[in-house]
Amino acid sequence: MPISPVRAPRLDVGQADAKREEIRAYFHATWETYERLFAVMAADEAWYRRADPLRHPLIFYLGHTACFFVNKLVLARFTAGRVNPRFESMFAIGVDEMSWDDLDGGNYEWPPVAEVWEYRQQVRAVVDRVIDELPLELPIGWDSPFWVVMMGIEHERIHLETSSVLIRQLPLELVRTSPDWPVGDRSGPAPANELRDVPGGVVVQGKPRGHHYYGWDNEYGRIETRVAPLRASRFLVSNGEFKEFIDAGGYGEPRYWTEEGWGWRSYLDPRHPRFWVPAGDAWRLRCLAQEIPMPWNWPVEVNQLEAKAFCNWKAAATGRPVRLPTEAEWYRLLEHSGLGDMDAWDREPGNLNLAGPASSVPVDQHVHAGFGDVVGNVWQHTETPITGFPGFAVHPLYDDFSTPTFDHKHNLIKGGSWISTGNEAQRDSRYAFRRHFYQHAGFRYVESEQPVVIREDVYETDALVSQYCEFHYGDERFGVPNFPARCAELCRELAGNRRVRRALDLGCATGRATFELARFCDHVTGIDFSARFIKVGHELQETGRIRYVVPDEGELVSYHERTLAGFGLDGVRRKVEFWQGDAHNLKPQFKDYDLVLAANLIDRLYEPRRFLDLIRGRLRPGGLLVLLSPYTWLEEFTPRDKWLGGLKVDGENLTTLDGLRRALEPRFRLLEAPRDVEFVIRETARKHQHTVSQMTVWARTD
Repeated sequence: MPISPVRAPRLDVGQADAKREEIRAYFHATWETYERLFAVMAADEAWYRRADPLRHPLIFYLGHTACFFVNKLVLARFTAGRVNPRFESMFAIGVDEMSWDDLDGGNYEWPPVAEVWEYRQQVRAVVDRVIDELPLELPIGWDSPFWVVMMGIEHERIHLETSSVLIRQLPLELVRTSPDWPVGDRSGPAPANELRDVPGGVVVQGKPRGHHYYGWDNEYGRIETRVAPLRASRFLVSNGEFKEFIDAGGYGEPRYWTEEGWGWRSYLDPRHPRFWVPAGDAWRLRCLAQEIPMPWNWPVEVNQLEAKAFCNWKAAATGRPVRLPTEAEWYRLLEHSGLGDMDAWDREPGNLNLAGPASSVPVDQHVHAGFGDVVGNVWQHTETPITGFPGFAVHPLYDDFSTPTFDHKHNLIKGGSWISTGNEAQRDSRYAFRRHFYQHAGFRYVESEQPVVIREDVYETDALVSQYCEFHYGDERFGVPNFPARCAELCRELAGNRRVRRALDLGCATGRATFELARFCDHVTGIDFSARFIKVGHELQETGRIRYVVPDEGELVSYHERTLAGFGLDGVRRKVEFWQGDAHNLKPQFKDYDLVLAANLIDRLYEPRRFLDLIRGRLRPGGLLVLLSPYTWLEEFTPRDKWLGGLKVDGENLTTLDGLRRALEPRFRLLEAPRDVEFVIRETARKHQHTVSQMTVWARTD
């Protein structure tokens, strides 16, 4: 008999004992549904055959979801020890083509299937015991012990779907039909599609941390998007409608494809969607474990690159701006449909949450507000690469769920499919795959003049840049004030009551002092030799936030988000600019400054005397030159004969302060005695550099 749908539990209402049993029932239903999926495996070879070259064989996924439970419970210290250390290493990671995935089958000696089934039973007993013993208080939130249990359950529901896609790609002789997974029996000609109006409006995306359903990290935060009025296809693109693209030669015409799409098309040479099977003059469709005559009124299932090519073909044929919807436009259509979220449904409003057959159904079977399949049937591709919302933070027990996909290579899919359950079936779910991957996914198209805006908020993982992001925008360490903010504060003191119209932050790195100087300066220019550093300043100026990764210990890292608003600096964005440049040879327009700050710069210049000779021409008469340096002269940065000090000359010690006097006087006057300014640079969670810079302040005398 078909699998019965089970709704995800709310985590904010009810009594503790009843909620414990509700979660246990949800766990059991999830576990058993996942295992029943594999009833379609017809031979041992099916477990070890790689259905997709970018995925492990299915024996991995049988063990992976159980292993995930153990690894997270151990990490959270909710279980005393491991169940099977070898399995919990072998089955831990390998679900996307990321740098840490080891998809080389030669590195694994997969265990017998029976051993993995036995392992699953052992893990199930462990999870049941944890559900018995963990303290439970309502509401269950991000930091609650039971959040880890929900994490494991929802993770397995994700793999229920992704494993079904892999099974669908196995040769037919390796699978068999099962009464648990019946294929839909309604099919016919494709209905005529048409565009219908969707009114514009402001879409609010993201949910608060205390939301009543479990959520993945990328769902939290908030962003508002104004969506212009648009027209959307009444139905998802059916197999019949997509055949028009095939018949028009769409797979052979480069102009319909993106550069990435044509590269994929040229490499694999597809002529039709992956699940279409030629049968003489006819077509058949591969479903989970069988082939059926082509149901032309079911939604076509393609990857994002194929969907995009279809839209480009449609745009060329009609002369209209046809494309895939953005994530925000999909939400606008959802709001227009009036469907709401799972807790508002009397019954599933579409082919979703296993409430229908184990396949698609006709695109005109579930219609709301004039639109078919707003949710369910197949996922819907979008134009939008996945990123976090403002306020994004990773969960410490699953810090690699989302951030590796924030690379502009993973596009969001929305709406869910027939096998999407739990979190996947909810309004706020956000899942993304590489554009050439297949899921149970199709698309609808929209017509809109509104340009597609892609947010640039990939996490910064460059080790040195990330270290400077943390140095500039991270937490105070060991009671030592933030160094660039302190430098700007000292500059304010030095300026006194004089107006600072133009200031230059030379060697600005990731830009914190540039923004801080703008608190009291009319305009600030930040210049650094490194384009990598400047990029951070630009990102902050444009978006008001940055994200970066820093090492904690060994291979472990932590993810951070910082905003200008969090430092009270959001209002100064228009007062700053960032440029790449060489301090020894600045462009002519960088002049007439009332203040030049060069913090921790001179002992990293290849010719510091030249810099000091030239900087006078960048300052107005009476302007201030503020230098800070720990005087750590190293030949890897500055040839020894170019050092300003820190060496013996004619048998006598020459300090850098002495060298500065020689280089700057009499064109500059030292205004006050040098001061010490400390700073701390974090290398890892337990290793920091604690350094003291000397600050000298010079006024141009002519």
